[in-house]
Amino acid sequence: MISDRDLVSIQQARDLVTRASEAQRVLIEFDQARIDRVFEAMAEAAMKEIARLAELAVAETGFGIARDKTEKNRFAAEDVYRAFRKQKTVGVISETANIIEIADPRGVVAAIIPTTNPTSTAIYKILISLKARNSIVLSPHPSAARCICEAARIMREAAVREGLPPEAIGCMDGPTIEGTQELMKHRKTAIILATGGIGLVRAAYSSGKPAFGVGPGNVPAYIDRSAQVGEAVENVLIGKCFDHGTICSSEQAIVADAPIYDQVCEALKQRRAYFLSEDEIRTLERIVVMPGFTVNPKIVGRSPVKIAEAAGLAVPADTRVLIAPLTGVGKDFPLSMEKLSPILALYSVPDWRAGAEVCQRLLRFGGTGHTLAVHAGDRNVVREFSLRQPASRIVINTPSPHGSIGLTTELSPSMTLGCGSWGGNITSDNISPRHLLDIKRVAFAVRSVAEARIESAPAISGGATTPRKPEAGIRIDRSMIESLVERVLASRLERVASPPAMPVPASPHSGSSEPAPLQPPAAPAEPAGAEPVPADTTVRGRESSSPSVADFVCEEDVKRAIAEHRTILVSQKSIITPAARDLGDSKKIFVLQ
Repeated sequence: MISDRDLVSIQQARDLVTRASEAQRVLIEFDQARIDRVFEAMAEAAMKEIARLAELAVAETGFGIARDKTEKNRFAAEDVYRAFRKQKTVGVISETANIIEIADPRGVVAAIIPTTNPTSTAIYKILISLKARNSIVLSPHPSAARCICEAARIMREAAVREGLPPEAIGCMDGPTIEGTQELMKHRKTAIILATGGIGLVRAAYSSGKPAFGVGPGNVPAYIDRSAQVGEAVENVLIGKCFDHGTICSSEQAIVADAPIYDQVCEALKQRRAYFLSEDEIRTLERIVVMPGFTVNPKIVGRSPVKIAEAAGLAVPADTRVLIAPLTGVGKDFPLSMEKLSPILALYSVPDWRAGAEVCQRLLRFGGTGHTLAVHAGDRNVVREFSLRQPASRIVINTPSPHGSIGLTTELSPSMTLGCGSWGGNITSDNISPRHLLDIKRVAFAVRSVAEARIESAPAISGGATTPRKPEAGIRIDRSMIESLVERVLASRLERVASPPAMPVPASPHSGSSEPAPLQPPAAPAEPAGAEPVPADTTVRGRESSSPSVADFVCEEDVKRAIAEHRTILVSQKSIITPAARDLGDSKKIFVLQ
């Protein structure tokens, strides 16, 4: 009998993935109506237990507020269900005359669940995985295993009543680091949904499997002088104080425009914010930040009063948030990092441009690519400010966590928020069922290869290139092009064999079937005192009152024209080799008739 906890966890991960893979063979045969019934049954079952699951989460982890966790559970069950209930995830999901999109499930999803938002994240990940016809195995944070497994059990039982194989939803009840790694690396695991610390997310990306990871969120909230100050401050506090700041997109700092800074401070005080002195800031830093510059888990999701007590500080019993006025960002200012608790850094900046710089620095100090909140009444400020930020979500005039997850905005409802390449993630999206699908596209031909080449060939007009399309009623094929090339080459050979004393371009009205000479005679000598002609100026008009249009131009023709300081007259029907076109365009040799 295996007695080592890590070995037991590894074996459990293997067993759960194997069984989930077997269940996947059944699940893949479900049609849209059947998978939608499973989806609805799971959401309904979770909704009935949102309050109890919230209480279990608080009791087990010690993090957050039960009523707020109840709201997060409701969002994960109800809002996610409503957002995706009509989404097609089986078979043909989109069809036009030219493209058919067909969805296939990815397979077994390895879902890593955090301790800060345990039951809501579990509900959400189970729903989006099954909606996309994927089986799922959850690896809970060890400090939240019981409540997470309970959420999985509730949803599994409801789904089984609708015909889901019970092994399609698995949950490790004795998770360890080793077991979680085995789950992520198992050959039958298809994709990873990782929510947790940066080390765990990096492990997910290094597992060799496709992974959607979520990085930390050191979210700044900028308040511009054009904002409604009282409303902006209240929104920041709603976001920051929600579940004691355990959502990774909750605000971590206020960056206030200098003309309204005093108003912001007054509004904070009116809303029971406690301003820390410099000495109190130093004292608080010692219990908030660990030696390795990580947040102390003992203060995560705790009330501001309990955090202050742990630091030996006396604050009013009704304090909503602790405010730390700072003058810098980085390791010399530890409270400028993500704190996952009701502690806010506070900065004053002279204008929105300086505010944008401070927000950039805050994001890069542990929150790159995640979320930014802006409070402003000037849309131009919002636009210009947003252009400068390395953030995947920029939410305007709303509490940051509520806006980022799609509760108060039209962002896709999600408990997994990608941070893009800024944060080392594969996507900057809010993760949805569509991310857990493989989509194949059936594409019908809409043009022949010859037509595609003609359409993509640029037409020359004053040195600029525009797409050239075939003329209506004319079909250009390979045999026609070859015939025209042979005629041009034969004409050139004749001219080389018997060069005329004075080549004269053919008149466009002569009716001759022979192509016009490509090279006109040299220009006459310039009269004394005449201004020299620039190399890129057309001189053909000096040589003949009726210049010829080239039927075919190769690279040598262009080089000769460059050497002789002249241009080449072409039309829409002229055939120009790619090398000639590139060189001629760069030197502005061609003149379109």
